[in-house]
Amino acid sequence: MTDGGTTVAEPRRGEGPIRVMVVDDHPMWRDAVARDLAAAGFDVVATAGDGEQAVRRALAVSPDVLVLDLNLPAKPGVQVCKELVGADRAPRVLVLSASGEHADVLEAVKSGATGYLLKSASAEELTDAVRRTAVGDPVFTPGLAGLVLGEYRRLASEPGTATGAGEQRAPQLTDRETEVLRLVAKGLSYKQIAERLVISHRTVQNHVQNTLGKLQLHNRVELVRYAIERGLDEG
Repeated sequence: MTDGGTTVAEPRRGEGPIRVMVVDDHPMWRDAVARDLAAAGFDVVATAGDGEQAVRRALAVSPDVLVLDLNLPAKPGVQVCKELVGADRAPRVLVLSASGEHADVLEAVKSGATGYLLKSASAEELTDAVRRTAVGDPVFTPGLAGLVLGEYRRLASEPGTATGAGEQRAPQLTDRETEVLRLVAKGLSYKQIAERLVISHRTVQNHVQNTLGKLQLHNRVELVRYAIERGLDEG
């Protein structure tokens, strides 16, 4: 990794530095990423070189963010993501991969990854991506965000995706929650939503978390799909 500066990681919810775990099967690359993140002020709590080791260590140390390669021995990255995202105190997953293949990106997102960054990214781009991932803001290498949003729309257009129960839950949302949900469905980041609505980044996060709880959804992938199913990305 190329040194991208000395940006300091922001504390997470007042509980100290963001806790990060790095998973990659190439020792030199893994060590370089861990070193860059530690230099930027993150707390690198663990590293792992294969998928099975990654799951064990992540469950033991409970990182806030898992920086995860997809091509891993023993267990592929997408399987690691699936197993950890559904666990208690699940980390948010930022995929850091050499592959920009659309199929890999979509599979990672469907597995629960919050973001997807190519290994060509600078150290500064990585540290920014980890900070944003820690608060649930989706991060994608330029050009991939539109791909993911297009896939959400394709899935939402398939027969049988909408649920009657979801329709009954919709009225529980406040006007502001619906407004935030509409902008999430359009693919805006939390920062962009905050600027658009003239509210704080933290307030946007709170609205998204409240909406997830009310709709009994688990992550932003499900939330965006729910919104697109109901046409909230239009207009």
